[in-house]
Amino acid sequence: MGLCIFDIFETKIEFGRSGYVCLAGRHGTAVLWRKRERRQGMTRNGARRGGGRQEKLAQRARPAPNRSPPGQISGRYAPLTETEIEAIYSTALRLLAELGLGDVPPRLMGDLCAAGAEDRGDGRVRLPPALVETAIDTAAKRFVLHGRDPDRSIEIGGRAVYFGTGGAAVQTLDLETGRYRPSTLADLHDFTRLQDTLENVSWFTRCCIATDVPDMVDLDVNTAYALIANTTKPVATAFTLADHVAPIVQMLDIAAGGDGAFAQRPFLKAHISPVISPMRFGADAVDVVYACLAHNIPVSCITAAQSGATAPATLAGFLAQSLAETLASLVMVNAIKPGHPMVFSNWPLVIDLRTGAFAGGGGEIAVMNAASAQISNWLGLPSGVAAAMTDAKAVDAQYGVEKGLTALAAGLAGGNLIYESSGMTASLLGVSFEAFVLDNDMHAAIYRMLRGIEVSEDTLGFEAICEAVLGEGHFLGAAQTYAAMERDYVYSTLADRDAPVTWHEKGAPDIRAAARTQAREILDTHRPVYLSRAQDAEIRSRFRILTPPRG
Repeated sequence: MGLCIFDIFETKIEFGRSGYVCLAGRHGTAVLWRKRERRQGMTRNGARRGGGRQEKLAQRARPAPNRSPPGQISGRYAPLTETEIEAIYSTALRLLAELGLGDVPPRLMGDLCAAGAEDRGDGRVRLPPALVETAIDTAAKRFVLHGRDPDRSIEIGGRAVYFGTGGAAVQTLDLETGRYRPSTLADLHDFTRLQDTLENVSWFTRCCIATDVPDMVDLDVNTAYALIANTTKPVATAFTLADHVAPIVQMLDIAAGGDGAFAQRPFLKAHISPVISPMRFGADAVDVVYACLAHNIPVSCITAAQSGATAPATLAGFLAQSLAETLASLVMVNAIKPGHPMVFSNWPLVIDLRTGAFAGGGGEIAVMNAASAQISNWLGLPSGVAAAMTDAKAVDAQYGVEKGLTALAAGLAGGNLIYESSGMTASLLGVSFEAFVLDNDMHAAIYRMLRGIEVSEDTLGFEAICEAVLGEGHFLGAAQTYAAMERDYVYSTLADRDAPVTWHEKGAPDIRAAARTQAREILDTHRPVYLSRAQDAEIRSRFRILTPPRG
């Protein structure tokens, strides 16, 4: 019976009783390394190699620098041709020029017309191609999303990719019971400090709605407080009404060090949907835009049309309408305040046309958000897309497939900010602690893919190959292997790579159990204090903070 390499090399390296190193397979074992002492650093003549086994183990035990950090450059996946992008863009321009947008608030109508828009008296405003292209030229192409810790700031624009969060989940997958329950303010605090430790989550948007806070002012204030109290990463939130913006900026000033300090270095951005599909403005959201721009708050203007419901079911038609709507937001922002930092957040969303249910995972939403990122890059605008919005309720095979394929497609297409990509479940209705940990691990693998393969004389390794072939007959223990181990590989903290027999001996754990354990450990130990006692006391004296002081 013939054997293939996978028949032999089925499990990982183990030391045999005789001191031989073997690979166990279905059809026996293959001797890979002769003597244990060679693995411990002995040469053929018995001399000790430089650096022993204990030194190597100690070196590996030390935390290695992240060789594939957030911000990897991408854009290699291009679902659309140049001709197809031009056709979609031309249709979007035509929609804006001929159909225009309805429900235009009077203040906005005045500002748009002053910039070159046309009010034809039928309640809709037309945006000529020249006005749209002026807005594209004027728009901020690169800008910094500040963290309160400057080392955690990120610059967006170009094709640098960052995974982060989004969402407004009303249900939380309870870490102890494994069942969904209404999200609370305590959950938001816990999610914020959990992700504070996750290096592949680059910014934090409030991921859940505190359903135990019914008053809208209290909700917006306490949401912002939860963010600044538990992380120094860039953060984001939404404002229910424009009147809530100025008071919350006062809170942010306290955290930043004094009156006006936040505007000098804004570390919070606003998520707003000023254009409602199909092709009309939302008055309350437009008011929030004006308030945010007045206080120098960066904005992520999100278009969230749904296929077959608020946008065409055809993917090309959907992309044309959604692009037109996001361009309308861009024109609005640059008519009010030219060059203000805006994330061009064109999020194509899908519904299951058989049932009308939102579908956060699948091939269609993966390719459309990748196409959205490609179009935004083609326009030269800082892009925001959505991914990893699995419809799965549990951490199961559906969860893994949907998260992996949508997040990878968005990353490979070069989306600058990939929203919703951490922690979200149940078609954005749910959020999970263990999902945050799992998704952080997934992001690490995707960043590694985006980083690609470094080809140089050293990495091609002609001399190393010759040395191994003419010497030990393998590459284990070689200097090049140790260097590559630290430089070229990402090691999951959750994935199980044990042999089946070892896995069974450990009780056959699954990855959700590992993620739950890691999430518990973080929540038990990571209790950061990012506001001084004086700052916290001043905030509490001026705002109704519903959580008790820490410590």
